[in-house]
Amino acid sequence: MAFSERIDRLKSSLIREILAAAQRPEVMSFAGGLPAEPMLPSVDWAALPASMGQYGMSEGEPELRETIAAQARALGVACEASQVLIVSGSQQALDLASKLFIDPGTEVLVEAPTYLAALQSFQLFGADCLAVAQQADGPCLDDLRARLERHRPAFAYLIPTFQNPSGVRYSEAKRDAVAALLDEFGVTLLEDEPYRELVFDEGSARPIVSRLCKASWIYTGTVSKTLLPGLRVGYLIASPDLFPYLLRLKQCADLHTNRIGQWQALQWLGTQAYQDHLQALRDFYRSRRDAMQAALVEHFADLATWEIPQGGLFFWLALKQPLDTRTLLRPALAEDVVFMPGEPFFVEPERNLGYLRLNFSHVAPERLGEGLRRLAAVVRQAQAAEAA
Repeated sequence: MAFSERIDRLKSSLIREILAAAQRPEVMSFAGGLPAEPMLPSVDWAALPASMGQYGMSEGEPELRETIAAQARALGVACEASQVLIVSGSQQALDLASKLFIDPGTEVLVEAPTYLAALQSFQLFGADCLAVAQQADGPCLDDLRARLERHRPAFAYLIPTFQNPSGVRYSEAKRDAVAALLDEFGVTLLEDEPYRELVFDEGSARPIVSRLCKASWIYTGTVSKTLLPGLRVGYLIASPDLFPYLLRLKQCADLHTNRIGQWQALQWLGTQAYQDHLQALRDFYRSRRDAMQAALVEHFADLATWEIPQGGLFFWLALKQPLDTRTLLRPALAEDVVFMPGEPFFVEPERNLGYLRLNFSHVAPERLGEGLRRLAAVVRQAQAAEAA
């Protein structure tokens, strides 16, 4: 059977495979970015208009687009509703951007580490991904400038707020500097912010796209982390030069995002009930973050280093004695524990060994300590075997 040449580049999703293996109720999963089920809001479908069962506009529901544009303007993003496209989860925004920009050999700039499903999408279309080292407050500016001077990437894909997987939140100074460099070299920015609302302190920072003066941009977000991921409702906002092409690509992909999910999202966004829900969500996840921090200090202090995340859903651990953490998956699962190895988050996995991403939202605090104790034991056993 003759498939397209891109099928040779198609990689399975490690995270989806891990989640499938973790369906047994006794398994403690630190793997996926799953919202906590106790915090999924109760929704009311009683007032759903029958008209929502009909085909809709490719751009999305007009009222929802207006609401999202207003929220973006409040963050400093200069935009109108005409620049908003409702997509099937923010993952579709990555797919549309890939289709718009990438041919085999196209260079794309990403963080090291970066969101593995973005790498999967970009590489499927044949991108040559250029990695920029990540620091505690954002990308290394010297590294970024050097990359831009030697290459001309089609776009830069950045996750500046509670980056997945590292949890880094770019400083204001780094955001200004990154915007200035992208303007200087005329590189389009794809800014992904699924975790912006999951903030545990008083800090905030304007999106990088709001600081651009010349470069084109796409800004994307989702309700998957704050409402219901099953709705599959996300959005992108694009500079006017890019929007018409993204709209046509959306039309080719699936005509429009499901209207029932859009309607439900609209019942929440911009309401006091949504603000109350966000506050409860932040308090809940902050307590789970603190519980994981305490358990990590108890079980991993001699094994790894990490920063306490100020938002998002993940801890990012660097083992003091690096090994390929993908080799730990099978023995960890035998102990009814799953986690996300760090290697797939890098453009060059084999040169970046010894990282783990641990989700703190999903496992209940009363099981958290036991799960991390078992995982630490697996790490110690593997390190001892490697040293022998």
